[in-house]
Amino acid sequence: MDDVLKVIYDGVINGQQKAVVDGVQAALDAKVDPSTILNQGMIAAMSEVGRLFECGEYYVPEMLIAARAMKSGLELLRPALTAANVKAVGKIVVGTIQGDLHDIGKNLVAMMLEGAGFEVIDLGIDVAPRKFVDAVKEHQPQFIGLSALLTTTMPNMKTTIDALSEAGVRTAVKVMIGGAPVTERYAREIGADIYSPDASSAARRAKEAMAG
Repeated sequence: MDDVLKVIYDGVINGQQKAVVDGVQAALDAKVDPSTILNQGMIAAMSEVGRLFECGEYYVPEMLIAARAMKSGLELLRPALTAANVKAVGKIVVGTIQGDLHDIGKNLVAMMLEGAGFEVIDLGIDVAPRKFVDAVKEHQPQFIGLSALLTTTMPNMKTTIDALSEAGVRTAVKVMIGGAPVTERYAREIGADIYSPDASSAARRAKEAMAG
């Protein structure tokens, strides 16, 4: 790995925003291909962060700091990616379900997905089923990510899936659900396609679904 790419890679893993931003600028100044900066500097680093989380060496704070560092670099890199016509690996619409105002988990999932190379459309919190339907029609994503932190709002995940079916767009997307009270069994019961217990596995399972 080139020195400048290693600076970006190490900066992401260690959550050092300034190092990542400076590294991206140095790579751009050195005419490094934007897709190389993205793939070898950022996506590779976020994959390692996910691995460290899943094996218990990193926890949510470390993953959040790394994701924020990655996001800072990505904001600087994005115009170059657009100019070079570098496409995202996929597109996902995410949101916290209607009635639920929690966003930390959803935000971390969104950042991990961005770190995995996805284009993320974040609808925010307290998102009505109709808004998810409209977003599918407008953005034509491969995935929808539904988040809930309260057992009282979990039924709105099924309501949203039903709304997608009624609108005739359910087969166009894979539905991923997650959140503290959500389980694999519940995902099966309501007809979701993917259950993710945490942000790292959300990014990994979305990539696996794209590959599969």
